[in-house]
Amino acid sequence: MLERFRNNKFSLKALLFIALVFMGTHLLLNRLPYFDMGFPSIEKTADNEFSNRQDFKNILELQAAFIANAKKIKPTVVSINKITERLQRSSLPGSPPSPSIPWYSSLKQWLTKSLAKKRYHMENVGSGLFLNSRGHILTNYHVVKDIPELLVRLPQGSDHHAKLVGSDPLTDLAVLKISTFRNLPHPTFGTSSDLGAGEWVMAIGNPYGLEGTVTVGVISGTGRSNLGITTYENFIQTDASINPGNSGGPLINLKGQVIGINTAVAEIGSGVGFAIPIEMAVNIAAQLIKNGEVARGWLGIGIQSLTPDLSSSFHLKHVKAGVLVNSVDKKTPAENGGIVRGDIIIQFNGVNVSSSVKLQQMVANTQIGETVPIKVIRNGMEKILHVKIGRLAS
Repeated sequence: MLERFRNNKFSLKALLFIALVFMGTHLLLNRLPYFDMGFPSIEKTADNEFSNRQDFKNILELQAAFIANAKKIKPTVVSINKITERLQRSSLPGSPPSPSIPWYSSLKQWLTKSLAKKRYHMENVGSGLFLNSRGHILTNYHVVKDIPELLVRLPQGSDHHAKLVGSDPLTDLAVLKISTFRNLPHPTFGTSSDLGAGEWVMAIGNPYGLEGTVTVGVISGTGRSNLGITTYENFIQTDASINPGNSGGPLINLKGQVIGINTAVAEIGSGVGFAIPIEMAVNIAAQLIKNGEVARGWLGIGIQSLTPDLSSSFHLKHVKAGVLVNSVDKKTPAENGGIVRGDIIIQFNGVNVSSSVKLQQMVANTQIGETVPIKVIRNGMEKILHVKIGRLAS
């Protein structure tokens, strides 16, 4: 009896101790402002202490613009692939040893090639952008150069064989065409003429074969030339990542408009990529679609930009910009129009000439056969010549 009482007394004490521990823990947890259980807290954006600040709202709006633009443009960007055919080596089933007869050997090779199982290897070589709903695709010349068979993969996953409509190595542009009954999407084209350093841009493409990759950056500069990438250079520079496979894809502004075609990444370091201005790209593409080639104006002269030293040597310190004519080819528009070696061209068709690159672009973009006024300085005196623009040989 005494033993049972002692056991009950011990049980009551144990029960009371457990109750006190539970109550103490409960009170402690409720009174402490934060108790770290080792799990991350889940916080709604609306409850964030920065959510009511205007700069935070601006960041969210910028993020929303990136998301909307990616969703809008991605369906218009395609993957361009190189296709190579690989034949499995195998003889015809049950064929006897080949007799030494020439025509029989040729027949057997033809049958083997026709009946053998074919395997195809697909390699991503770059990106492209739909120009219109008819299936014309704009890309870089270096992407499709020397590739006999091209396969275009749409964002939805369908594959289409593509035909090369035309290419222009001097600007690194090319146009492909696919045939389909679908009404294909195409983007809205903007303008690059009013771009300024610091503006946000997006690049979309297929770097390293990763389809639909989006990168974000800013405009680092415009009018970049003398880079040795193409003959006619007027590049947009951006720090938005442009990697192998991005070539031929679009550069987009915050309005969701295409302002350039990504073409190259500089070898001088990361964060330096270049895009062809969309005005140039669309103009070249239109000529390739219509004529299969690009017609450019031509003068037939050798030139170099006017430097302060050259201005001083010609006693023209007041002349700030221009182009010195080093040579004039025989039987050319320049010779026929009266341009001579030593002339300094300061104006072309009413527009001031700032550099040799600028003059080269203006001449190339002039209608063939058009007669334009060219203002030169010869022997310290200004003179206006009228020159009929010729056609640059392809």
